[in-house]
Amino acid sequence: MDEYNSGMDPEVSRYFRKILNSFSVALFWLLSVATAGLFFGLALVRNGLRWYNLLFYALFLLTFGLLLRYLYRVWGKKP
Repeated sequence: MDEYNSGMDPEVSRYFRKILNSFSVALFWLLSVATAGLFFGLALVRNGLRWYNLLFYALFLLTFGLLLRYLYRVWGKKP
């Protein structure tokens, strides 16, 4: 064995990398949305619907669509 081969199949290594990348991007998105929505209060509708609530939900849907697109591209590709 050479020093760069750790004994793991390269295809399995690529698969684990896909899992870790997908998990980390989705977790980052989830934490960002939860922080902006709950901590900063953008998702909470108090005393009526405000413009920043609408902006938050619009950006939420846009970024959720981009996250789904990213995940589809990562997992939809054939080797």
